[in-house]
Amino acid sequence: MLLTGINHLAFITGDMEKTIRFYRDLLDMELVAGIGHDGYRHYFFRAGNTQVAFFEYAGAAPMEKKFHGSPTRQPLGFDHVSFTVGSREGLFGLKDRLEAAGIEVTGAVDHGTMWSIYFFDPNNIPLEVSWDTVEITKTPAMDEVAPMDIVDEGATMQPGHWPEPEKTTPPEAMTAHAGNGYTMRDTFLEAGIAIEKDDYKALPADQKAAQERPST
Repeated sequence: MLLTGINHLAFITGDMEKTIRFYRDLLDMELVAGIGHDGYRHYFFRAGNTQVAFFEYAGAAPMEKKFHGSPTRQPLGFDHVSFTVGSREGLFGLKDRLEAAGIEVTGAVDHGTMWSIYFFDPNNIPLEVSWDTVEITKTPAMDEVAPMDIVDEGATMQPGHWPEPEKTTPPEAMTAHAGNGYTMRDTFLEAGIAIEKDDYKALPADQKAAQERPST
């Protein structure tokens, strides 16, 4: 498998303080890291192996509110984020916690493979929290009225549909330009609150140094 998971989902907030209060202090997500400079902030929160990140800058406004899964004609590529809890008690414990904070919660809803509750964060980002009721033992597991032939090809990568690379990047060319946040590594290492990954530590010095070019 080429991809090993979701590194992070990134969103926009006009009020990082409210966002921290919601994700860290209400949803109990770990505030992992962040950078701030020149009217700009970029913070990361973690739940298990999943991270969500927020950009804060002048002029940022809440999303237009759209309920999870509801059809829309707007040119939106995002619908909602779902987090996982490990038990039914955890699901309803969070529901109680949200409602005590005055946040409207819909559900729980039984989706067959999971039970879910639905609510919105202070930026109108639609959130779902799910408790898995089954473990899928064979993929792809589908329940469709009109199955697609492409699904019958299987759950894993099917070769022959995309061209193979005609050239590959040599190791000495595998370098990166400096982007927003590139100072975090040195800052955290000097403070003793981070450890370099072994494969990064093994790089030659001239390949570890970021090129001085702004990049998002």
